[in-house]
Amino acid sequence: MSGLPAPAPGLVLGFPLAFPPGLVLGLPLGLPLGLPLAFALLGAAFLAGSIPFGVLLARRRGVDIRAHGSGNIGATNVSRVLGARAGAIVLVLDACKGALPTAAALAVGAAPRLVALTGLAAILGHCFSPFLRGRGGKGVATALGVFAVIAPALVGIAVLVFVAVLAVTRVPALGSLAGSLAITIGLVARGGGPYAALACATTALLVYTHRTNLAKLYARRARRERRDRER
Repeated sequence: MSGLPAPAPGLVLGFPLAFPPGLVLGLPLGLPLGLPLAFALLGAAFLAGSIPFGVLLARRRGVDIRAHGSGNIGATNVSRVLGARAGAIVLVLDACKGALPTAAALAVGAAPRLVALTGLAAILGHCFSPFLRGRGGKGVATALGVFAVIAPALVGIAVLVFVAVLAVTRVPALGSLAGSLAITIGLVARGGGPYAALACATTALLVYTHRTNLAKLYARRARRERRDRER
């Protein structure tokens, strides 16, 4: 046995089971603890995002928020149905669902790619909650929390854009989409990268979750134009 050559470092039965620092299965996730921690971060972010705080708070008051107002579980509809204070609480809680997992990913030294995926997992959890049979909210507040950690200055700009568009149009959906687009443009202008990709994906997702709102706006505008032509 002593005449057999020693196995090369990092090889077990000829397979490379040890990777350079920061690589997990060849992917630059930037995690010293490897793939299990990456899955733990993503899973925890999705589960945190999926907690339907709007539904839970409304239920404590004897209200099924999905059966009132627009039927959405987010802060805007909660404000309409239960008042501004309840809406503000839901806004903060939904934002924390995005902020805390993203901050945790940064705290353990995850590379930007994994931080971005963690934020996306939280947003997807909110939009497609397993606790609500795959349904959920629009994702705006949770996305706000994610980007408040990643790019706080751009979030400040996005809030100003939201307020300006809302003041002009009186349509929260348009303000939310404009704010998300502002963050996307800002991150792309910084040179792209994982956070810019996350912003692009988030904006596309928000367009999807607001598709009913946008369809109603389009139908309303079409009716108005038709009435104007008939005059």
